[in-house]
Amino acid sequence: MKLPVMTGVAALAACLFVTPVLADKLDDIIASGVLRCAVTLDFPPMGLRDADNKPAGFDVDTCADLAAALGVKYEIVETPFPDRIPALVSGRADVGVASTSDTLERAKTIGFSIPYFAFNNVVLTRADTGIESYQDLAGKNLGSVAGVFEAIALEEDFNTWKAGGSFRTFQSQADVFLALNQGQIDATVVTGTVAAATIASGNFNGFKIAGEAPYLVDYVSLIAPRQEFGLLNYLNLFVHQQYRTGRYQELFEKWVGAGAEPPALALGSIYY
Repeated sequence: MKLPVMTGVAALAACLFVTPVLADKLDDIIASGVLRCAVTLDFPPMGLRDADNKPAGFDVDTCADLAAALGVKYEIVETPFPDRIPALVSGRADVGVASTSDTLERAKTIGFSIPYFAFNNVVLTRADTGIESYQDLAGKNLGSVAGVFEAIALEEDFNTWKAGGSFRTFQSQADVFLALNQGQIDATVVTGTVAAATIASGNFNGFKIAGEAPYLVDYVSLIAPRQEFGLLNYLNLFVHQQYRTGRYQELFEKWVGAGAEPPALALGSIYY
């Protein structure tokens, strides 16, 4: 028996019926009127609490800028470093503006924008430890935040030194600084911006920077669920706009230092 030939209009209607158009995360955020940003608030000057205990810092301002670009309000979801990716995977936050290093291992779980900031790393210690450089860390008691870029690099070196001492991980940057202040550890490695802000805060007597750590530049990205391509594409364009409009420079001078040169966000001729 000869089957009837489906007309073009009928075929199109059938395709539309079986292939519904689904909204993505970007549409959901705009429709809700609120952008929920996962931000780490014990990582000054990127994220902190001000004198009124309100969220502040480079990352908080970046979240506010992103919300303004989307035409929505923003909400800060405070997340310690180990909780940044779980907050997104569980749906407690929409994007992460939390200085997240763009590692290939993390990219198996979460999606990354192009870098929006970059860090060098330095040794932070106390004046009474005798530590003057990264090489002096061998045989000392060291610590860092579990899972972050500098913790992974420091532990790898510690394991090769085989000179005694100890290496501990902590759940937050605040815990690391407290351990250093109380003498539980002799030193840590943190970003140069965090070290300078921590010393300038006056909250810890005797803290000092003892040279740079010999690590690669730590590029950090905005993060979102890896399957949300529409949102990730928007984040890429947002970062590009922040840079080319001068807003990146403005926020860097506000939170790191006037007249300071912000780190480059690209490597030579390679476009991330």
